[in-house]
Amino acid sequence: MTFDNSKMIISIRLKLLVATIVFLMYILLAYPARVIRFPLLGVSETLWTIVLTALYLIIFFQPILLKYQYIYFSDDGPNIILRYFAAGIFGKKKNSVEISKQTFLGYRQEKKAFGLLQSITMYQKLKQGRAKYPSVFISALKRKDMEKVFRALDQYCQGPITDD
Repeated sequence: MTFDNSKMIISIRLKLLVATIVFLMYILLAYPARVIRFPLLGVSETLWTIVLTALYLIIFFQPILLKYQYIYFSDDGPNIILRYFAAGIFGKKKNSVEISKQTFLGYRQEKKAFGLLQSITMYQKLKQGRAKYPSVFISALKRKDMEKVFRALDQYCQGPITDD
């Protein structure tokens, strides 16, 4: 099985682009151009600016605060492959985890902030013990895609790892 959440990441970036354009247009039309006349719909200029700024900041920081990541998952070949990078406006480096199915030990799922932040940590058997890979935030995955990942990983291990 192979899938990625590129559609979700594209929609996040489009939403941010539209929000930026709308916010900048409001600022330009309300302040330098003075095209918008206040009070608008019975609301003052200050309140409109505060509300629109707050909405813009929520849209801007949501992917950062919820640690949304682009995720590519594949278990089609001899390895389990998980590629990921941050989906926010400030992109970080791209990462990849490749574990042979024979040496895959298991995984641990974590939920924080009332389930809004979800991550998965994968483990591999080595001669020296076990290797722990960095956590991958799966918050941007749809529930059905998360379940697909867990079902696929369960095929190659004994189940979730509960302790470090």
